[in-house]
Amino acid sequence: MKYYSLNHNAPEVSFKEAVIQGLASDKGLYFPQIVTPLNPAFFNVIENLTHHNIAFDVIQQFVGDDIPEDHLREIIADTLCFDFPLVEVENGIYSLELFHGPTMAFKDVGARFMSRCLAYFNKDKKNSKNTVLVATSGDTGGAVASGFLGVPGVDVVILYPSGKVSDIQEKQLTTLGKNIKALEVDGVFDDCQDMVKKAFLDESLAHKNLTSANSINIARWLPQMFYFFFAYKALKSQNKPLVFSCPSGNFGNICAGIMAKKLGLPIEHFVASTNVNDTVPRFLENGKYEPKPSKATISNAMDVGNPSNFIRIQELYNNDLKAFEKDFSSYSYTDEETLEALKQIYKTDGYIAEPHGAVGYLGLKKELQKHENAIGVFLETAHPIKFLDVVEPALGITLPIPEQIESVMNEEKVSVKIKSYEELKAFLG
Repeated sequence: MKYYSLNHNAPEVSFKEAVIQGLASDKGLYFPQIVTPLNPAFFNVIENLTHHNIAFDVIQQFVGDDIPEDHLREIIADTLCFDFPLVEVENGIYSLELFHGPTMAFKDVGARFMSRCLAYFNKDKKNSKNTVLVATSGDTGGAVASGFLGVPGVDVVILYPSGKVSDIQEKQLTTLGKNIKALEVDGVFDDCQDMVKKAFLDESLAHKNLTSANSINIARWLPQMFYFFFAYKALKSQNKPLVFSCPSGNFGNICAGIMAKKLGLPIEHFVASTNVNDTVPRFLENGKYEPKPSKATISNAMDVGNPSNFIRIQELYNNDLKAFEKDFSSYSYTDEETLEALKQIYKTDGYIAEPHGAVGYLGLKKELQKHENAIGVFLETAHPIKFLDVVEPALGITLPIPEQIESVMNEEKVSVKIKSYEELKAFLG
């Protein structure tokens, strides 16, 4: 499998090279040269396959010969070491819980998969290191920190916006030590992401062998396809159309869902549900893609003003807006609407959502009005405990603290504060 840059001004590369480089030399995101739909027979028997076998069949063409089959199966088994339950919260509406991994966020899958791919590629490099440089608006940092902790030959540097991630999210990315370093940026997520992209293109940092663990990296992005296949496997017997609503910030998750559809997964419609950072909903209304500086909300992982992966979605539809709109809708919601949704979900079924899932629920409810007899699935991307300052007062409850979270709560935060790219560069050396 070869990958090309979406800016079309850089050499094609292998899966290995794309993972190690993260971003192409022309600043473009990598995209697979060929996407081959899966054999229809795969979907006929999917309910009889294990999650591990499904994941292997889904990802293998994108990895190609760069990782042998036995090693790829080991990486998948090590990645998918937890469950992805579907919980019915209303008649015909399901929550797909993606937070049962070590950092209780959906990004555990991509971070674990990528870290293990990078470890495989580094196995024979005794004297060289890669530096994983990542920006986070919330859960990416913790997932990457956990996924890469102790991986030989890899240093991790995480940039996060000061005061704009939850306390628990901050603990998860600032307390692990070892090969994990946290930089606290005076700014918003977009500032962090801009610094990361700039560093990749800085030739004076070439000796650091920089790569990204954001969803701009194909090894972080593509494994997110697995969720959609697992949900289809669970719901196939109902024989109804499926509508998926993804809480969307950088648009990696929903982009992976669309890639799953291109592989043949029968999904009727996608909803990108956003908070007031509404660049994509506005694009669908007026046809103009006009990023704005991000605004802080209670669904902070979606506080992204210029979502990186939207260009990949456009590529998947060959920039055909009409074809895109047939499969895709996008709606935005305020914090007030999000809080009301949290209360409504809890009142209806006693189900405890969190702000991102609540936004996904709102978008799903709106879209299902157009799809009679469809089943709706919204993605719950993080455990409610990570947003206890929002969830507990809204619902009038006290959340028990899961073991994965308790283990970091009393650890000491260690971070370095920076304000500019020059300070990041100095830190990287």
